[in-house]
Amino acid sequence: MYTPSQLDVRRFFCATYRSWQAGEALDPMQKLAQPWVAAHPEYFAELTDEASALALDYRVEDGRTNPFLHLSMHLSISEQMSIDQPSGIRQAVELLAARLGSMHEAHHQAMEALGEMIWASQRSGLPPDGLAYLEAVRQRATR
Repeated sequence: MYTPSQLDVRRFFCATYRSWQAGEALDPMQKLAQPWVAAHPEYFAELTDEASALALDYRVEDGRTNPFLHLSMHLSISEQMSIDQPSGIRQAVELLAARLGSMHEAHHQAMEALGEMIWASQRSGLPPDGLAYLEAVRQRATR
């Protein structure tokens, strides 16, 4: 399994942005990431300056959104949906998107559930609970 570092992730999104803006061919992962990059123009300045992006520190207490974490979560949910893992996530996110009228907003709701699952796993020391995550997305889809 490939486990990129924080710097690898930042380089990836900066390179995706740069290649997309230049009209260059994107690799398959960049093709999956590019629509999410395009959907977040508020991050373009940070994606343009790779050197600065590599040096920035996004601390919760500063109240700044980490664009690389945000985009990574979009990418993770896209990957989960493409392989339907956990089983049922594709349908749950699609139902949520139908309810909200936006796949982008559905992703943001799924991100909250994903973040809750990761936080619970870190806090408890147990593996991430994919079923709890799936159920949280389903609940959001049926509110």
